[in-house]
This record gives sequence, C-alpha cells and structure tokens, in this order.
Amino acid sequence: MGTHSTFALGDFQFAPGNPLPFGATLVPGGINFALFSRHATSCSLVLFERGADEPMVEIPFLEACRTGDVYAMVVQGLDPAKIEYGFRLDGPHDVARGHRYDAQQILLDPYAKAIGGLESWRGKRYANTPYRARPYCGDFDWQGDRQLNTPQEDLVVYELHVRGFTAGADVAAPGTYAGLMEKIPYFQSLGINCIELMPIFEFDELDNRNHNPETGERLVNYWGYNPIGFFAPKAAYAAGDDPARELKELVLACHRAGIEVWLDVVFNHTAESDETGSIISFRGIDNSIYYLLKPDGGYHNFSGTGNTLNCGHPVVRKLLLDCLRHWVSEYHIDGFRFDLASSLARDTAGNPHPDPPLLEALANDPLLARTKLIAEAWDAGGLYQVGSFPDYGRWAEWNGRYRDDLRRFVKGDAGLVGDIAARLQGSPDIYEQRGPCASINFITAHDGFSLRDLVSYQQKRNLPNGESNLDGADDNHSWHCGAEGESDDAAIEALRVRQQKNFFCLLLVSQGLPMLWMGDEYGHSKAGNNNSYCHDSALNEFDWAALDKQPALWRFVKNLLNLRRAQALLRRADYLRHQPAPKPEGGFAAETVSYHGQRLWQPDWSHESRRLGLLFCGAKARQFVYIIMNAHWLPTRFQLPGLPRGLRWHGAVNTSLTLPQDSYAPGTEPPLLDQSAQQIGARSVVVLLGR
Repeated sequence: MGTHSTFALGDFQFAPGNPLPFGATLVPGGINFALFSRHATSCSLVLFERGADEPMVEIPFLEACRTGDVYAMVVQGLDPAKIEYGFRLDGPHDVARGHRYDAQQILLDPYAKAIGGLESWRGKRYANTPYRARPYCGDFDWQGDRQLNTPQEDLVVYELHVRGFTAGADVAAPGTYAGLMEKIPYFQSLGINCIELMPIFEFDELDNRNHNPETGERLVNYWGYNPIGFFAPKAAYAAGDDPARELKELVLACHRAGIEVWLDVVFNHTAESDETGSIISFRGIDNSIYYLLKPDGGYHNFSGTGNTLNCGHPVVRKLLLDCLRHWVSEYHIDGFRFDLASSLARDTAGNPHPDPPLLEALANDPLLARTKLIAEAWDAGGLYQVGSFPDYGRWAEWNGRYRDDLRRFVKGDAGLVGDIAARLQGSPDIYEQRGPCASINFITAHDGFSLRDLVSYQQKRNLPNGESNLDGADDNHSWHCGAEGESDDAAIEALRVRQQKNFFCLLLVSQGLPMLWMGDEYGHSKAGNNNSYCHDSALNEFDWAALDKQPALWRFVKNLLNLRRAQALLRRADYLRHQPAPKPEGGFAAETVSYHGQRLWQPDWSHESRRLGLLFCGAKARQFVYIIMNAHWLPTRFQLPGLPRGLRWHGAVNTSLTLPQDSYAPGTEPPLLDQSAQQIGARSVVVLLGR
C-alpha cells in the first residue's frame, strides 16, 4: 500500500487507503474502507459502536483518499468485532440526469459481507440507519473441503426455503442454517444430492407494508426476493451470533454427505424499489450507474419490483462477479440459480443484448469454472429466452416449456404427444446443441401452485396476500380433478393422488436435471395460494408430521429417486439417437430412443392422441427402460417389445396402483406375467425395466 501521511480526527487516526478490494478489509493495524462513486462530490465514513443509535465519529475522505472514482482510507486501531459503519455521500440531486444524492442518508456498503440490525427475525430495528455494514473476518477451517463438482446429469435438485423447511417442532434450531443441518439425513434418505436455497442474501422481512385483509395480520417479505446486500448471509437465519460461520458449517456438512448447495441469487433488482422506495445503498451512491434508467430519469422495471440493476455497466459487472467469487471462495457454494436472469442480458439502455458481457464473464471466469450456472431465462419485461439464453457453453436453464407441457399433458389436453416425447428426452428440440443437462426439469417451484394444489385448484386464492387477488399467475395449466379445493369425495382424492404420482414419475424418468419443490413429496397444500411470498405461517412451512401421517406419496417419490439413481440410462449427458423402425434382423440399436403406440412402432401423433410409449435402449442393447403414458380418461393396452434372449420385462412403476404395488425399490421389481402386452390404467404412467 506504500507510505502515506496519517491524519487525525479526535481520537481516530486515518490515512489514504488501498482502492482495491472494495468494501471493508482487515489490514495490519486497522481496517481499509474502499467505495466506488463517480458522481458524488463528497464522501464520509460513518462509524458506530455496535448497537449504538448515534455515530461515534464521521471521517471525511480527503482528496488524498481518492483514486479515480474510488474513495479509500485506512482507519487505525479499530476493533472489527465492535464496530459498524456506513457512508454519507453528497452530490447532485438531478433526477433527469439520474442523480438522487441525499446527504441526510447514511448508506450501506454494497460490498458489506456482514450486516447489522437484522439479527432477529421480525425483531426490533435500529432507530437510525437501520442497515449497517460490519467488517468481516472469514476464518474457518474447511478441513480440505472443496466444491463437490458432481456431474450435472447425476444431480437431483431440491428447492427449499431455509425458514420454512426447518419450522417443525422437532427441529432443535428452527428457521436456521443449523436447523437445516439437522435435516441432512432426510435428504440422504429421500435420495437428494443437491439443495437449492431460496434467497439467503440479507433482506428485511419487514419491508412489506401490506396486511392480510382476512385476518388483519401484518404480511412480510418471507421469500426474500428483495435483497439489500449481495455479499452478506441472512443473519436471522442463524441460530447463533455468527451467520457466516453457521452457513459454512452447513455447506461443509452437506458436502460430507455428498450434497451440493446452490443459492438462488437475485441480481435483477434491489430492495430500493422505484421512485417511491427507500434510499438504502446504490441509489445514494451512484444511482445513474447502478440502475437502468429511462430518458427522464425514471426506473426501468424489468423485474416487476420497481427497479432493474444496470448489469451491462462494467462497474455493476464487477460487483456481481466479485459477489459470486466471494460466495464460491468463502462459502464453497456449488451453483447459482439466477432469478429473472434475462434482465441480466439487457444492455445499458434496457434492450436485449445479443452478446451480454456479464453472462459471458460469468461463464468464463476462472474462479467459477466448476460452478453450476442456472438461468431463469425470462424477466418481467417480456423477454423470454428459454432455449435461446446466451449460454457460452456453460449455462443451464429452468425449462419453462417442460413445466407447461407436462402440466397440460397430464391434465389431459390434446395436441401434446410430440412435445412430451421431446421433453422426456431432455428437450432436444430446444437444447439440441447443448445436451439434456441444459434443461432443469420441474413441475412446480416456489412460484405458483404446490403440486397438491395443481391437482386441486383451477383458480388461485391469493386474497390473503393483500393485493386484491391480482398477484400471481392466472394461467397455471391446473385441473382440480372434479371439484375446486379440498374435497371429501374418495374418487376425487384418489385421482388427485394418482395425478401427483404421474407428475413425479414423468419428472424423474426424464433426461435432464429434475428439480423438486419442498413439501410436494407429501402433498403440501398452500390452500390455493400461488404466490405465497408474504406469509410467515404454516402455508409456507414443511409439515414434518405429514411424512408419518401420509407416507404413501413420500415412499413413491423415494422409490422413483432410487430408480433414477440405479438407472444410468435415465441420466445421460448426451441425447439418445432416434430409432424409427426395428433393425432388419429385428430389435433395437444400442443407445437409441424409439416411439410406440398401442402397437409397436406405431405411435399416434394425431392432435387427439393422449398416449405414447417411449423406449430408451442403453449400451450394447442390454439395458431397457420403457415409459408408457396414458393421459386419456379411459384405460388401454400396449404391446410390449420383445427383448434380447435372457432378458425379461419387470414392472418398476404403475401409478394406477396403490402402495406397495405402485413402485418398487431397485432390484425388487417383479417380472411381468404377460411379457407381450401391458394394461395401462386411465390417467396413469407405467415404467418397465428390461433386464
């Protein structure tokens, strides 16, 4: 850093600092503070004793403390465990030019790796300056741990909410990273090897001002898709007073259990919202650089939440790259799912960029080379890029086409047999050049209906959200199986269970990466609410007691996951070749897929067709998986292909049956009595193994 003059302000000694890295960095004898701002006319460092209402000192950055657009100083003698800090910037307030400086505000460091004031869920906030940065000391003994680097085709992803998943009475540390550690044996028993955590970047759950009109209850920002800091873990998710350490302990424990940890990251917007929102950080530091602005200085809203980060700008690009490098190097995170990722593909004017520099940089960053990158390939501005997201050979996508086509097919819509054939093969019509691992297959996620509600409701019930039932998707491709909402009709209930099994079965025999949403494995209902972002209640909580009360569906899912793990033919990194007809000598070519109808080699591609047989043939034509789908309301009968000498068909799954005949643990599947044909029940799926 060199030798600089030392200055004094009262009892505080400071000197020009190092402009890199940004944020607060522990250095010998003190702490280095560095902040970027191009358009500010002055900047001060505001120091607090931890928990104090008023600052203990405000130190201006002298001209000697500025290098280019970076303010940097070292303050000597500070105890990082006892202080908090913020910045005060002054500059033009010229909305038309994009500037919104306000010298009355004390601003949060964009590079804050720990944030004070939010340690308690729904707890008391600081009276002044509610969000304060804290210096970060990342000491942790990783004991040789590294990213797992599990082959992508072998992953089964389980999306969860930290607080909601660990809310049960049997959890020693409910609502926390430590509580999630307690549940690692559950993931192992179910067959999950990757968990995707809904946002754990620091957010304020109290920034929702709405009330439930039915109960008067104050609603919250429960899901966390409103970040105030990209580098800091959610403090209220810690059972103790060190969220960083607790999160690292969770990741280490998951890795020891063979489970990857992915984070759902929100880079499309921040909690500062639109013109009516708060000044927390970026808006007061350099609004015109950090946000996408209209010509009049208003905010582009491609996120649906009021603002959009200016990801095409080099400074923002550096921020986000630094952020992900931090989570990989400090927390050993294995992958990232990017919320509304298409907004990251827009240029500085808000237009779609054909070659987005941020996405290319992420794909080619050396530190992120073994990190999974997953795009939600659309945004709230109408940019839909499923299949066309700029992938640079690295990115996978949440396959929205898969979700919609499977939902429509299973509920009985016509004209989908060809699409379903493609979806179960890993969507080669969408990802032909990228392979099946580019497709994250899912039926449900945190957004939208739970799987139970998908087969129980045709209309969303979002009035409790306080938005007059206007929020949440209206087109859900759902079907209630004969009655809206909960029903005591035994036939309707049986059909709903079968439809849930159909969804799980097709999801877990599809090529590509399957993703499950927490609670679907036991039939969790959110009472028809398809946008439960604001409820801190049982609506969003995993019901651990339900696993014992209603074990049939859970055991079915477990058997399907074990089947997938046992059958490499269902986990291919490349596409199977299409075999349109039997070989001249009869039979099947190795590593092929073939289509069948009720008669062999005669698939029905007509608009009214709702039935299809899909046969996967493996290496040396000695491995076979036959998936027979009947989405029609009447049963049918399918001919079975003849197998090579010594092999027989075994029944692995039949969703029309009940426990324990609906599915079997690998190796226990019984051989079929009739090896020439199989009866397929109405609205059901059968999976046969040839061995």
